[in-house]
Amino acid sequence: MNIAPITVKTMIPPSNNKSCIESHHMRLSDAITASANSVEHFLDRELSESNLSSPYPAPSRLINAVRHGALNGGKRLRPLLVKLSAELIGDTKGDLVRAGAAVEYVHCYSLVHDDLPDMDDDDLRRGQPTVHVAFDPATAILAGDSLLTHAFGVLADARTHPDANIRTQLITELVKGAGVGGMAGGQMRDIEGERQGYDPETISLIHAMKTGAIIRASVRMGAIMANATIAQLAKLTEFAESAGRIYQLADDILDATKSSAQLGKTAGKDAAQGKSTLIASHGLDHAHEVLNEELQGALALLEPFGERARLMNELVTHFAKREA
Repeated sequence: MNIAPITVKTMIPPSNNKSCIESHHMRLSDAITASANSVEHFLDRELSESNLSSPYPAPSRLINAVRHGALNGGKRLRPLLVKLSAELIGDTKGDLVRAGAAVEYVHCYSLVHDDLPDMDDDDLRRGQPTVHVAFDPATAILAGDSLLTHAFGVLADARTHPDANIRTQLITELVKGAGVGGMAGGQMRDIEGERQGYDPETISLIHAMKTGAIIRASVRMGAIMANATIAQLAKLTEFAESAGRIYQLADDILDATKSSAQLGKTAGKDAAQGKSTLIASHGLDHAHEVLNEELQGALALLEPFGERARLMNELVTHFAKREA
């Protein structure tokens, strides 16, 4: 796959935010690692027995299942989107790690539930047994419920942002991204497609809802925390929707070309389920062409943000070129 080099045309004055300035000189791999470590540390602390046991003692089995579903690795790319989106705008008074972790809670809950026997029925996730295999389906349901519930507790906490209006906006964005008009609705459409068949339009809508909606929410949440203007938020929303399409198309390509061992999850699911993906209808070469075109469009949307967009440029390019 040939992907054109990233170019930056428009400069924006640097922010006074120290972390934003430091990120300008950071490699993407280091930024991913730093963000993942920060989120992992937060999740490890928050999902402890002492923290979860309020107002009553939390059951040990459920605590262990929640931790299994949330702490078993992953690049934590959605929290990084929150952080980089905020830094595109400038200073923020809020805690970007907390906001990103709330998104990660929702992402992890969705994986726990997607893997259930009555959903995608997967036994492998991130190279480990899925929660329903390691424990049991009922416990997995409750673990997912718990992760989803605690996400909104994190956002409602004043430590996430001192402005209650901003916190309300963050909650609203995540509700939209995860709800019936977003991720949950996308899963429902996916289930309906298994029974009724898939057409290209339905597949695109499923991807936008099931995968893209949380990416969209992540980018918008970061921008909101940095007090983005209406015009900036509109531009970043358009970018986020493109990034969601890029991520899903790359996922489809990986599903068709990699093994389960390489992916750390079950490969070949789209073909096995008879989904009418772009690959199934037009082939891998065409899918690569569309992916590259979508990437160039996404990069163009970031040009007004100048040098501040360097890491976001590299991250969305990583979405397109990732190997797992």
